[in-house]
Amino acid sequence: MSIKEQIQKIKNDLSNYPNVNVVAATKYVGIDKTQEIINEGIFHIGENRVDTFLEKYEAITDERVVWHFLGVLQTRKVRSIIDKIDYLHSLDSISLATEINKRRKTPLKCFVQVNISSETNKSGLDETKVIPFVKSLAKYENIEVVGLMCIAKLTFDDDLLNSYFERMKYLQEEVKSLKLPNAPCNDLSMGMSNDYKIALQNGATFIRLGRILLK
Repeated sequence: MSIKEQIQKIKNDLSNYPNVNVVAATKYVGIDKTQEIINEGIFHIGENRVDTFLEKYEAITDERVVWHFLGVLQTRKVRSIIDKIDYLHSLDSISLATEINKRRKTPLKCFVQVNISSETNKSGLDETKVIPFVKSLAKYENIEVVGLMCIAKLTFDDDLLNSYFERMKYLQEEVKSLKLPNAPCNDLSMGMSNDYKIALQNGATFIRLGRILLK
């Protein structure tokens, strides 16, 4: 199936979710394929590595593109991309927040990453630490917490996935209810190629799709 056909299939799946944004996770494809995805109407583009992000940012000049950084961002690399990205999906430390606030000229839309499955090989905060962390960001004028993000455990157990995403939705609502000026927390970045349909059912507003766009 072509990229065009795959994207049309995804759009059909989203027909009942008009407010959901598809972020194309393009770490496995080059500039040409990324441009093809854009040409088919997906304008949110997400990269995981600073070097590949910079390559695509320089090569793709379409003004409709909204740039997302999805991967772990080391503080020493913040300077090179921070005024080029529109969203960061992996904020999970004060040291990173401090560097972003120092380097960024305007508020950056950030998702706080939650390690909802408590896996030792995954980045992100334990869910019990999310609210204290978000509160601690109040002094950073160049960080706006637009929502929470998670990478669920890679599993085909729908009940387990549903429990992760339910907890994320509950946590998002908790943060939102605080009505913090710097943390509207209206969004949830969750759901990937293998589990996005379950994420949608639990209130995802950004889904990050990679492999499924290219099948």
